[in-house]
Amino acid sequence: MTTHSSAAIEVHDLVKRYGDKAALDGVSFDVPRGTVCGLLGPNGAGKTTAVRILTTLTEADAGVASVAGIDVAADPAGVRRRIGLAAQDATVDGLLTGRENLTMIGELHHLGRRTSQARADELLAQFDLVDAGGRLAKTYSGGMRRRLDLAATLVARPEILFLDEPTTGLDPRARNELWDVLETLVGDGATILLTTQYLEEADRLADDIVVVDRGRVIARGDARGLKRQVGGAQAFVTVVDPARLGAVADMMARITGAEPGIDPEGRSVTVPTEGGPRVISQLADALADEDVEVEDIGLRQPSLDDVFLTLTGEHIADDAPVEVP
Repeated sequence: MTTHSSAAIEVHDLVKRYGDKAALDGVSFDVPRGTVCGLLGPNGAGKTTAVRILTTLTEADAGVASVAGIDVAADPAGVRRRIGLAAQDATVDGLLTGRENLTMIGELHHLGRRTSQARADELLAQFDLVDAGGRLAKTYSGGMRRRLDLAATLVARPEILFLDEPTTGLDPRARNELWDVLETLVGDGATILLTTQYLEEADRLADDIVVVDRGRVIARGDARGLKRQVGGAQAFVTVVDPARLGAVADMMARITGAEPGIDPEGRSVTVPTEGGPRVISQLADALADEDVEVEDIGLRQPSLDDVFLTLTGEHIADDAPVEVP
């Protein structure tokens, strides 16, 4: 069943359980056409489960979802004809060259041999893989394999792209290179649903961010709007001795009049403030008076990690149970 909608993706009250674990517990969101939505959350939050349902790899226990106006449960084949999926693990064949991988995928999409070869050459150029096009994919670096995998999802020119943790495991240089490619796709009007744990990735690429935790949507908005939920600038102090965290928190509360947050693992205390450099000067004097050895002190603007910490009481990068596939 196809419906007319301005949204490329619509999700209403999706539920998916594995035994007594609710991977999704009433998730709802939508993605307008021509935009990038970042699905943000820790391992186990439900991100991959949502993608698997939307790409017809898993059936929901309850709720309704549509992609490109097509109900994913009623017409999964119709959905698959309109989407591209880059899963967490690269799916290219290591025993074929980059060009052979892309040509084969084009033929599987019934593009014809000549059209498939032309499309392969076009994508190799777009993803800066021309020089490697004749090499076996198993000889590619991790970043190159990821670019090839993403190119493979674009062979049939899908309307909507699903990218599940596309840069996981890549080094910073390879990650930035892939981000550049994704920004080009976005500039060309692609609709992308991107799942990620990388805060910088969501901040840089996403028009809209949906924060999920324990199978529920806990916040939504653009990066700037989500950061405003935390407040303005924050003063932070990182101490050498974690035993002094409590004393530093009391000190910062007294100076700023606000409630500080303590991060024992990071040995730091953070507090919202409008006092700017004046507050930092007062803090530095008070720390010196109390002989507190400081590793770092300063002002910073709130980050998406601060948003997640405020919403859930834990950092986005904290280890969590891996999702049930």
